[in-house]
Amino acid sequence: MYILGIESSCDETSASVSHHRKILSNTTVNQLIHKEYGGVVPEIASREHLDLITKVVEHALVDSGVKINQIDAIAVTNGPGLKGALMVGVNFAKGLSIAKNIPLVGVNHMEGHLFSNFIDLKEIRYPFLCLLVSGGHTQIWNVKKYKDYELLSNTIDDAAGEAFDKGARLLGMPYPGGPEIEKIAKGGDLDKFKFPIAKIKGSENNFSFSGLKTSLYYLIKNNDDNMINDNKKHIAASYQETILETLIQKMIYISEKTQVYDIFISGGVIANTRFRDKIAQINAKPKYNINCPDMKYCTDNAAMICMAGYEKVINAKFSNLSLEVYPNLLMNQ
Repeated sequence: MYILGIESSCDETSASVSHHRKILSNTTVNQLIHKEYGGVVPEIASREHLDLITKVVEHALVDSGVKINQIDAIAVTNGPGLKGALMVGVNFAKGLSIAKNIPLVGVNHMEGHLFSNFIDLKEIRYPFLCLLVSGGHTQIWNVKKYKDYELLSNTIDDAAGEAFDKGARLLGMPYPGGPEIEKIAKGGDLDKFKFPIAKIKGSENNFSFSGLKTSLYYLIKNNDDNMINDNKKHIAASYQETILETLIQKMIYISEKTQVYDIFISGGVIANTRFRDKIAQINAKPKYNINCPDMKYCTDNAAMICMAGYEKVINAKFSNLSLEVYPNLLMNQ
């Protein structure tokens, strides 16, 4: 079974071709223009998708060695995400579906992240926990079986990726903030500055990062520029370590609470090499089995849409041409 995946929910234009759970090609173009604005501009993102999508899909097909008439289904992200960006991908997929008489499958972007860990796996073992950690989401799901997901943990304010972006902005670094903080944090003292890990009374399962950001704000406000510049790598290292420790402590807490020790981690933040090093240390203990997708499949990409699309196809969950976009689509919808 060959699936063509299309992802255009935010600022990556991506297409991928899969054969069952094996990825044959994955072409992703990052819209670097948004760096000029310090964040994603929805109207610009939509225009960029329009300019890129045909070329990206063609490139993915050529790379895979699969011809369009061999494709068995087209899987496309229809939410959550930016409305205009989603419409570009969905309308392109609809047109291709009509022109080539190929079945259509609408895919939840977050479900794509969840299944990104299944790339190149022959079988999937349930139940497992999934920590979804990205620019817009920080959640822990208990995945009991396909389409049986229980949300155990969420953020009450900022997502971890937002905490990286906002921290980078306070430190005068460009967007996106995660890679910039990681870059400057190398060689920094992890313990030089103490930032708080939020403990939410009455909501022990959930995350909070707003207090961390506020703590960084006052550190910068209450010290002169020379002190901040002289210690920037130490501040970045301490700030990054606090975000990562927040994620890991909550993940372990939920794992112990549910007694589920098979864990998948998905989303852009898992591209952070310090995060992966810390996960490797936990995996050295026989109790835990923590899996992360390959680095190239961490940020938004169409390979993960192929994976989620494949699960829908084998469960006969096809879409029709009335498929709509849902910017606020929930996981279980």
